[in-house]
Amino acid sequence: MSTEAEHTNADDATTEDVLGARGDGSSTSASKDPEDWVTGDEPMTGPQRSYLDTLAREAGEELPGDLSKAQASEHIDRLQDKTGRGQ
Repeated sequence: MSTEAEHTNADDATTEDVLGARGDGSSTSASKDPEDWVTGDEPMTGPQRSYLDTLAREAGEELPGDLSKAQASEHIDRLQDKTGRGQ
């Protein structure tokens, strides 16, 4: 015997913990504006620092080494556009 709780329909999919494309334009934490990140004011991560260093060198720019996660993400987006790496 199955219960109603065991069944989901397409309308319920957006409320479940789901990874991957939904095709409905739902926002995920990865697509949020960096200014809205809960941890955006924490120091940038090691991978962000490494990639940002590479992008900045390719773009001929110097950036401060004490950026927040949100600031690093914004510079990464900008420099990807500038260097063509984000395409």
